[in-house]
Parts: sequence; C-alpha cells; structure tokens
Amino acid sequence: MVIEHESLEQIARNLLHQRGVTENDIAELVMFLQKPYFENIDLETCLLHVNKVLTKREVHNAILTGIQLDLLAEENKMMEPLQEIVQKDEGLYGIDEILAFSIVNLYGSIGFTNYGYIDKVKPGILKILNSHEGPHVHTFLDDIVGAIAAAAASRLAHDNPTYSDITH
Repeated sequence: MVIEHESLEQIARNLLHQRGVTENDIAELVMFLQKPYFENIDLETCLLHVNKVLTKREVHNAILTGIQLDLLAEENKMMEPLQEIVQKDEGLYGIDEILAFSIVNLYGSIGFTNYGYIDKVKPGILKILNSHEGPHVHTFLDDIVGAIAAAAASRLAHDNPTYSDITH
C-alpha cells in the first residue's frame, strides 16, 4: 500500500495530537529559541515555520517511528533489556536523539545547536513530556518535538540571514 504524502503528513500530525502535542506547543518552543534574536517575533510566524517543517517526509517518518516505539514501550512489548531502557528513558541510550537528528539535519548546523540547547533546558511542552509521570512513555517523542522546534527555529533564521548577521 502506497501512502500519499498528504495523508502521511496528516497521520503524523494526528499522532502528535493524540500524544498531547499541538503545533502551537511547538511554535512556543520556536519562540523560546528565537526571541533573543528577533525582538518582534510572534507566535504566528513561529507557527508558519513549524507547519513548513511538518510537511517534510523525513519528519513524518521520524514521528511515526518514534511514537510507535514509545507505544510499544507503554504496552511492554519490547524485548529486555530494551524495554526497561526505553521505558526509563535512560540517559546513555541516545538512540532517541539519533532519530531526532534526522529532523534537525534538514536545516544545517544551526539546527544541531538549537536542538542541543532546547534538549538541555526542556522548556514548555518538553518539560511535560520528559516528566516521566503517568502511564505514557515519551522517550522518543520529547526529542522529536524538540527537533521539530529546532528545525523550525533554524528555518526562521535561514529566512532572515541579515538580521542574524547583525545580532551575532
């Protein structure tokens, strides 16, 4: 069965929504990342860039893969010791970040620095996803959401190179 690009995008967006993440949540992360560099930035501009990132096939694939792995961990359907590693989101696992890199890689080195920073401070929805409270596992999702935000922030910076050159 061949899935059309648009339907794959909608499936990915629906999965994000089902897991409690909205495009606005991600746009707020973009705002957090870019506010120091764009004093007049608004949520609508950030949302525009989030939505553009969410049209990419690589992003759909990362969302589907990561959420599927989180769901398998929630249902205790992974082999040990992987089950415990993913369920506990062990710090040295790192495969969740590797999947996220497939997203940030779309927008160059600035995507990596944005991702590293937001993954470290975990503002907004990332703090909620990373809380490890409740029945849900978000080992992959928190990194994917951070990567989408980092990619959107990078896209915004690439669209405004003269402002970035002045501020750095």
